[in-house]
Amino acid sequence: MILASLLVVFTCIWITLTPNAFAAAEIKKPHQCCSSSMKWTRYSKQETRMRKDDSTKVWPLKYKQLLHIEDHDFAMRPGFGGSPVPVGIDVQVESIDSISEVNMDFTMTFYLRHYWKDERLSFPSKTNKSMTFDHRLIKKIWVPDIFFVHSKRSFIHDTTMENIMLRVHPDGNVLFSVRITVSAMCFMDFSRFPLDTQNCSLELESYAYNEEDLMLYWKHGNKSLNTDEHISLSQFFIEEFSASSGFAFYSSTGWYNRLFINFVLRRHIFFFVLQTYFPAMLMVMLSWVSFWIDRRAVPARVSLGITTVLTMSTILSGVSASMPQASYIKAVDVYLWVSSLFVFLSVIEYAAVNYLTTVEERKRLKKTGKISGIYNIDAARAMAFDGCYHDSKTDMDQTSFSLHSEEDSMQGRFTGSPSIDSPWIKRRKSLRGHVGRIIVENNHVIDSYSRILFPIVYITFNLIYWGIYV
Repeated sequence: MILASLLVVFTCIWITLTPNAFAAAEIKKPHQCCSSSMKWTRYSKQETRMRKDDSTKVWPLKYKQLLHIEDHDFAMRPGFGGSPVPVGIDVQVESIDSISEVNMDFTMTFYLRHYWKDERLSFPSKTNKSMTFDHRLIKKIWVPDIFFVHSKRSFIHDTTMENIMLRVHPDGNVLFSVRITVSAMCFMDFSRFPLDTQNCSLELESYAYNEEDLMLYWKHGNKSLNTDEHISLSQFFIEEFSASSGFAFYSSTGWYNRLFINFVLRRHIFFFVLQTYFPAMLMVMLSWVSFWIDRRAVPARVSLGITTVLTMSTILSGVSASMPQASYIKAVDVYLWVSSLFVFLSVIEYAAVNYLTTVEERKRLKKTGKISGIYNIDAARAMAFDGCYHDSKTDMDQTSFSLHSEEDSMQGRFTGSPSIDSPWIKRRKSLRGHVGRIIVENNHVIDSYSRILFPIVYITFNLIYWGIYV
């Protein structure tokens, strides 16, 4: 009975408390919904106000909708399956940065502009104004895949952002401009170096699309290639810039359109005249000085000949170090090797003079037989000391001079009288007056002919050389 009464009491209490709990819950729910809805309304109003203040928040949605970027597959070219897409090219050359003869390449910076029509990018416009974009839109649409044939290195300038511009017109015409620096091969011919003229070209071509899919052409014909008026190079004159077109065939993929940027370079000759030709001329003329030195002055003539030969070899090595290892003869090689030959022949000329002089003196000694054995020993010692040959008559005079000088000096010591009026002094003065005649008489006949023959032959060579190469 007690348990039954307790169960009845708890049942009554639960029934009375349960409706109040449900009522409280129902009262709380509407308040929470109202607060959340008020917060959402306030957030949407703030976002709308921010969008009105900053139009760039909604601009990406606008251009995507206008250009229909999300509605088309831009992995395929315009008019896929139909006629090839004509792509016009226009180039503005900014600078030719460098030209290397050793690497046989050149570096050029220019603006490359592409023109084509893609109807998928057309958009309605009441003012008929174009829209301009930067590099961020390039990855979302189709652009021509132009590459540079025979290029070694190339890059798009990216300071402060990538130098790319895209301009879309309402009718779908597109202008795509990019600033590029390219290092490309230039097949140079150095057979006339440094009096040469080089023809270099930069070749543009589509990598994936052959002539059935893409047709490259110069937008404005010969006027499509423009250059800066201030372009200059340290070693070359830029004689000509021209544009041309052609075709390239690949056995596995077919025919491709190819465009050429041709320019002609003529080398400055003044630098090489000062650094190469003029020093070589001086060395050749310096070797001729040996012909005017007495044939008995062996150290003077030998040292002069060796110095000019070594200097010519230094000039040859300096020129070859700054040039590619070409398998053919260059114009500068012809000049330097001929000049080296003249210097070498001047040394050989003195060797011949020296030998013939020795033979003549031996014959003279055998023929006359007037010189004593003591004098022969003295002459040999003198020749070993100063390296010069001594004529018999002159040596006899010098011997008599030395004897007289010793006698006069001894007399002067004992008598104390000056030896100013001695006959040795008079004879010495007369000998000085005939020094020029003695030198001329003692010169060999080969030296006399070489003084005339060497300059005439070298001048003739210069006339022929400069007449052929200039």
